[in-house]
Amino acid sequence: MGNVGRDPEIRYIDTRPVATFSLATTERARRTASGVEIPERTEWHNIVMFDSSAEIAEKYIRKGSRLLIEGKLRTRTWQDLNTLKHTITEIYVDTFEILR
Repeated sequence: MGNVGRDPEIRYIDTRPVATFSLATTERARRTASGVEIPERTEWHNIVMFDSSAEIAEKYIRKGSRLLIEGKLRTRTWQDLNTLKHTITEIYVDTFEILR
């Protein structure tokens, strides 16, 4: 569960719509039983939606929207023109719910 960081970008692979955007999840600050203060921590995730989910994302999801997402983690690697290796981990959405 988290907040959308930017409006979804929509592209098409053949005729299949794909939406991509970022999602921030935050762990609240807390104090352990021994009194150690653990600060708030925010993680950013790359989200990928396909087909009807991508169409819904295009219409209804905007920066700041609150979402509950379930999906699969996928990691891919590629090499750029300067032969630098890049790795990215994305969440491929199975189901989601737009929260208020």
